[in-house]
Amino acid sequence: MLKRLLPLALATFAVGTDGYVIAGLLPSIAADLSVSTPAAGQLVTVFALTLALSAPVMGALTSGLDRRSALLIALGVFVVGNAATALGTGYEAVMAARIATAVGAGIITSVASSTAAAIAPPEHRGRALAFVLGGLTLATALGLPLGTLIGRTDWHITLWAVAGIGLAAMVGIAVGLPKVTLPAASLPDRLRPLKQGRVLALLTVTSLAFLGAYTLYTYIAPALRDATGGNESLLTWILLAWGVGTLAGNITAGRLVDRYDSARVLTGSLALATVALALTPPATRSFAPTLLWAAVWGLGVGVIVVPQQHRLVALSPAAAPVLLGLNSSALYLGVALGGGVGGLAQEWFGLTPAELGLVAAAVTALALLGHLGTTRRPITPTPTTPTPTSADAEKSRT
Repeated sequence: MLKRLLPLALATFAVGTDGYVIAGLLPSIAADLSVSTPAAGQLVTVFALTLALSAPVMGALTSGLDRRSALLIALGVFVVGNAATALGTGYEAVMAARIATAVGAGIITSVASSTAAAIAPPEHRGRALAFVLGGLTLATALGLPLGTLIGRTDWHITLWAVAGIGLAAMVGIAVGLPKVTLPAASLPDRLRPLKQGRVLALLTVTSLAFLGAYTLYTYIAPALRDATGGNESLLTWILLAWGVGTLAGNITAGRLVDRYDSARVLTGSLALATVALALTPPATRSFAPTLLWAAVWGLGVGVIVVPQQHRLVALSPAAAPVLLGLNSSALYLGVALGGGVGGLAQEWFGLTPAELGLVAAAVTALALLGHLGTTRRPITPTPTTPTPTSADAEKSRT
């Protein structure tokens, strides 16, 4: 099974690196494109918003395809979009390229996750999801700091590297992933779960959690200027600490949700993230405490996605592809709103980037309260489970 999950994790690593790395390159991008840092931050906002809105549409258009073909098409658009971003010389051209990239990226994470859930036995589903989503968290641990380091001389090089990772993922999926067909779902089918209060509540928690995180994270480079003194090497080390924390959180989450109630796992992670964000101003005044702060915050953020996905799959296993797709959209909607909220807080209220941590903490606390509201009634799984129609499906469980 691991051999088949590996190319899926590589695909999410490509998407994760692409989504995260722009935040570390914002000062360079802003200077090169002759725009303000908040304006450059809208590249993150528009990318995430496009991804969130296009994911259900792209999911519906590709739902009739086997998952391998859908991933290859999406990754093809993703690679071309990143190449166009790397070639961009003006703000408008780069923005257009980011929109195209987001359209391709929109279904990669959800398709990879639903495929992993389909080919893994139920008792190992949490670990399979954690492994595939580990590509996203590994992107924060390695892709983000390495991309920031590479982009010190020219941010365009980082985008070429991301395109190369996407191309490698395409090769791995074409060679290593069997055809897995899951039930097709039209766009109305994909949006129908939003009428269910329980599903909407869970998705709202996802959006709020990442809205809080990205209110600060989108502007992480200027927010840490006191700790780094503008030194990009020091910034890279801090981003690495944050990434290692998220990777540790992801690995821990996979094991925890296979053993304990996923709702309790999520409660702990949101509480930890809230406290870390509230301590942003005093904790980021010098380099050493900032390293510890980044690792702790990363740990809290790294846990969030796995228990949320586990709860959605448990809610309706047969609808896992649709629910995971909606969760991906909810996540990126939060990212988009976070970038916008962070930019507006600076422009309208004169907050410094470091002070955005307080706003982020308030939003994350709201996510925690919303999550606690969803735990009052336990999730009861339906007896129906998704059945992959692959000649290799049973072999993949061994």
